[in-house]
Parts: sequence; structure tokens; C-alpha cells
Amino acid sequence: MNIKETGFEGCYIIKPKVFDDDRGFFLETFNQEKFEKSICQKINFVQDNMSYSSKGVLRGLHYQKDNSSQAKLVHVLHGEVLDVIVDLRPTSKTFGKHFKIVLSAMNKKQLFIPRGFAHGFLVLSENALFSYKCDNFYNKEKETGIIFNDPTLKIDWGIAINNAVLSEKDLCLPNFNNLF
Repeated sequence: MNIKETGFEGCYIIKPKVFDDDRGFFLETFNQEKFEKSICQKINFVQDNMSYSSKGVLRGLHYQKDNSSQAKLVHVLHGEVLDVIVDLRPTSKTFGKHFKIVLSAMNKKQLFIPRGFAHGFLVLSENALFSYKCDNFYNKEKETGIIFNDPTLKIDWGIAINNAVLSEKDLCLPNFNNLF
């Protein structure tokens, strides 16, 4: 496994070792021992989630507050997405900044997102199957987010706003400046 820093403390791009041959390929999507050694911390994933979405679907920017915060390990099983995180840790040097990466079934990259980040993604392919491991359980009462087109964050999703497909819930999320 190849681990690359993103410039956001504790957040890493992971490229698993892929074994290709004429039959296809094999890769290890997660190995706790190797993962913890690579990120220099213990992690206990307790919940796996999966979503299937069509082209133009934008999910996010979501996070859970307080003790319900979640670290995530995300990757795409089918298709391609633009994955976006926003640092919500007030003491971080990257507080209020965002990071973007294309994750796809072809590039097989994974992104480890530590606690304290909002997360979202936009489907770039005709459809996408998105998988994520979480180190804390879903808590509806602590769930919140930031509006995807927040004027302070200035995230370029690479799509016209009126072409993005969002849930009613995601359209009603607050602006970044209203969180603090």
C-alpha cells in the first residue's frame, strides 16, 4: 500500500497494491494492521456504508458533531466521483479549507478522512457505487452539514449548480460561517 499526505493533517490518499494478470486483478481494500502502521494511529471502524448514485448527484457536505464525529475511509467500487472534504477543526492550519480528489474504480485510490471534516462527493460517471468505513456509528441527532455552494468555501465542483442533483435535506444545509 502506498500512502500519500494531502497537506491536511491526518488525511491521506491510499493506493492499494494491485496484482494484475490476464484474469483481472486482486487487491486488499483494507488491512487494519498495515493501515494503522501507515497512519501512525489506532482506528476501529464500526460501520460500513455504501451508496449508489447517478451522474450529477451531489451528496454533502455532511458531518456529525461532537462525540459523534466520524473518521472515514472512502473509495469507489464502480464509476468515478469528485470527492471533497472541508476541515472543520478550528485549531488546524487548514481550518475552513477544502481538498478535492477524483476517486474511481479505475484508479482504485482511497481517501482517509480523520474526524473533524465535512465530506461530500459528486458523481462524474453515469453511475457510481461509493463505499465508506466509519469509526463511529450514525447518529441522526448529531448529523448536519454545510451547503455545497457555500460562498466562503468557494468549492469548484466542476458542474453548473443547476445541473447538480441534490436531496431536499442537502439544499437546506447552513453556510460555513453560520456553524461557528
